[in-house]
Amino acid sequence: MPPRRVARVLVDSPLPQLDRLFDYAVPDALAPSAVPGVRVKVPLRSAGRVVEGFVVEIGDDDPADRPLSDLESVVSPVAVLPPRLYALARAVADRAAGGAGDILRLVVPKRMVRAEKAWLAGAMPPTPVVPPDAAQRAATVLDAFPGLSRLLHESARLVVDAPPRLDHLPEGTDVGGWAVLLAAIAVAALARGRSAVLVVPDYRDQEQLWAALASFVPEDAIVRVDSRQSGPERYAGYLRILADAPCVVIGSRSAVYAPAHDVGVVAIWDDGDPLLSEPLSPGVHARDAALVRQELEQSTLLLAGHTRTTDVQRLVDAGWVREVTAARRASPRVILSATREGEARGSRVPSAAFAAAREALSSGPVLVQVARPGFAPSLVCAECRTPARCGHCGGALRARQRGAVPDCTWCGRSARGWTCVSCGSDRVRMSSSGSERTADELGRAFPGTRIVVSDGEHPTTRVDGRPALVVATRGAEPVAAGGYRAVLLLDGDRMLQAGDLRIGESCLRWWSNAAALAAPGAPVHLVGVAGRLARALATWSQPAYARSELAERAPLKMPPTARVAMIEGTLAELDAAVSAVRAAIPMLDADAVLGPVPVEGGQTARALVRFSYAQGRAVTTALRGAVVTAALRTRRPAKGRPPGPRNTLKVLLDVLDPEL
Repeated sequence: MPPRRVARVLVDSPLPQLDRLFDYAVPDALAPSAVPGVRVKVPLRSAGRVVEGFVVEIGDDDPADRPLSDLESVVSPVAVLPPRLYALARAVADRAAGGAGDILRLVVPKRMVRAEKAWLAGAMPPTPVVPPDAAQRAATVLDAFPGLSRLLHESARLVVDAPPRLDHLPEGTDVGGWAVLLAAIAVAALARGRSAVLVVPDYRDQEQLWAALASFVPEDAIVRVDSRQSGPERYAGYLRILADAPCVVIGSRSAVYAPAHDVGVVAIWDDGDPLLSEPLSPGVHARDAALVRQELEQSTLLLAGHTRTTDVQRLVDAGWVREVTAARRASPRVILSATREGEARGSRVPSAAFAAAREALSSGPVLVQVARPGFAPSLVCAECRTPARCGHCGGALRARQRGAVPDCTWCGRSARGWTCVSCGSDRVRMSSSGSERTADELGRAFPGTRIVVSDGEHPTTRVDGRPALVVATRGAEPVAAGGYRAVLLLDGDRMLQAGDLRIGESCLRWWSNAAALAAPGAPVHLVGVAGRLARALATWSQPAYARSELAERAPLKMPPTARVAMIEGTLAELDAAVSAVRAAIPMLDADAVLGPVPVEGGQTARALVRFSYAQGRAVTTALRGAVVTAALRTRRPAKGRPPGPRNTLKVLLDVLDPEL
């Protein structure tokens, strides 16, 4: 009797106890279509239901006569889970004490039948051909960084400080110099017959990168991974990525897992942007996933930005990542502006910055960066300056326009008849200016000048070269044709007041990205900020600032000098999880565990565990085991028995700003 075929299936389930491969017998009728990578439906004995999953492996059964359930059906004949993607998902999940299924849920789109049938009926995509002139242009761009072309062939880990300028494309569009650099790197990989994966934070960066790539290669060689796509569009793009033909993948954080054919380079732009940190379980940052991928596939990893995060600087100091510098150093003309003698103390726009804006408006647009959107994001009592709070939920009150009734930023209720809890006054005043109020004030100061507002409610990606005051919140600055003739960076002192471990890094990144949009030689005024952070921007020495930040955090064992796991659950669950970690690492430091402290009204508690990178595998294995153990205790009870306590244990590793 021939041995029966067995499929090892990863069940699509968020339950941690199901994060492993299950064996199922393959019926003879399904044998031709049940191949590794396809979607299947399988029965779950414990739940008495049928769920979907992926076939990871196919093999013959072992000699033992063990009972196995049969595969229910094959959902699709297309193998959407190649071995390289499963290996990457498994490795990333293990590093983050999470489940491989959670990773794959972010990467593999839902099946769209019509899109799949159209793909199967069409011809396979041809290998893209890079035009000779495009290859030459790409080589010229790379030559500005000595040794970069050679290192791209050596499966290296690289960090590049992108040029802080705008480049004019042949089609007449202006994009950031960083976009042209990443496009040239992708073209170099494509010319060698290999794919490239380019990861950027949001749609603004995607549009610039798409325009830069389209100036080098045909658009059918570019595949976009975008949350704004429809289901059929995303699934069709994923099928193109799976094809045995190289391509260039551009997209947001989940694109870092794209299983493209023979990936030669994975590049990440602006890894300090929090949008690259996945909020869904297991919460892996795109940079960390890319590092794991580079080890598995031996492709080239390139991290680029106008600033240097402390995470990347730690890798550089450890010799794990290599710096590549430009042959000619370039930097914007940054001016540190402060109020002069005779000016109103605390003036929002000093006279020097005001004069620079007036002069620049004669030739083109001027960028004004502000901290927050809206008109007046926060209000205070006009008498005693106590922050105005909502009487219903305690949220901060705001004003949407001049003279408007305040409303709550949390619950949205109007605060008619508000009175101060401290002094009883019923009058409020504005304590901060948002983008709309700033635009209103500048419109009065520069009558007849065109005003453009760019923020979350008024998204603008591009402005023309005509004179205009462009008021934008941090990260929402549009690209101006020919660059901004002046840049004013306001509210720097307010930005730095945020209670965030990385607020210095974030501010330097916001300011540097805005300064890079300036025209050559245009003044960039940083208002109201002094000290080490201001000097780093003025001298364009962001890596030096990152090194100093690392040096200050090392004695305190603050990330990224150490890894941090945040554990949340009941006190009993926390105690079990911490005990599991201590059992796995007997030599764990005495001060490694911080907490627990109560959260969510005292129902659960939270603790932090600090550990070295060398201890990472042991800690994550122990924490994952604790999560599975807690989940097994709260399984659905047998019929007639009362339900047990709900599992609340959660584990999140490498939090950007861990707080108890």
